[in-house]
Amino acid sequence: MNEWQTQIKVPAETGLQRLAMIVYGLQAASLFTGSLTLFAGVIINYVRMEDVQGSWIESHFRWQIRTFWYTLLWLVIGGVTTLILIGWAILLAASLWLTYRIVKGWLYLSEQRAMPR
Repeated sequence: MNEWQTQIKVPAETGLQRLAMIVYGLQAASLFTGSLTLFAGVIINYVRMEDVQGSWIESHFRWQIRTFWYTLLWLVIGGVTTLILIGWAILLAASLWLTYRIVKGWLYLSEQRAMPR
């Protein structure tokens, strides 16, 4: 890669890294504001997935997308089962799991590391 290509690549990658950070922020905000920001984050992931293909940031987008779908699944199961009380435990576990995924992803992103599969 020549110097000109390096100069072009770095700002683009920095912007995509910042975008992944924004999605982690939206996911974190969903813990306080509800699911709306969680949906906004996954929409960003799907819209910009083509831009990150082949880069280490792609692993973060995949991590964020999986986080969204599994969180949504557990929120639905927890919501349906709140009538039999077990749902509250499921919702708490889903919130803790979501927090873990956000923190781990944020740490890896700040260290410019790809997420493990």
